[in-house]
Amino acid sequence: MIWAPLPAMSPGQFALFSILAFLPVIPNLWAIWHSYRRDFPTPAEKMAWLGAAVFLPVVGGLAYLVFGRKRGKKPL
Repeated sequence: MIWAPLPAMSPGQFALFSILAFLPVIPNLWAIWHSYRRDFPTPAEKMAWLGAAVFLPVVGGLAYLVFGRKRGKKPL
């Protein structure tokens, strides 16, 4: 069997497990949303940031937060 079943958990343990499992996804979702709504110097740069956030799950989202967030400007 590839996936082992989860052990029996109380509702509080299951909530904590769910939050900790979803936590790495949050920067990616935010990076995708933010880069989609911003204008970048070139369309290729915008697509590169979107692609990084989609195809490099945790690393792409964190890289956008550190390096790409300030490159995008609010649309006029």
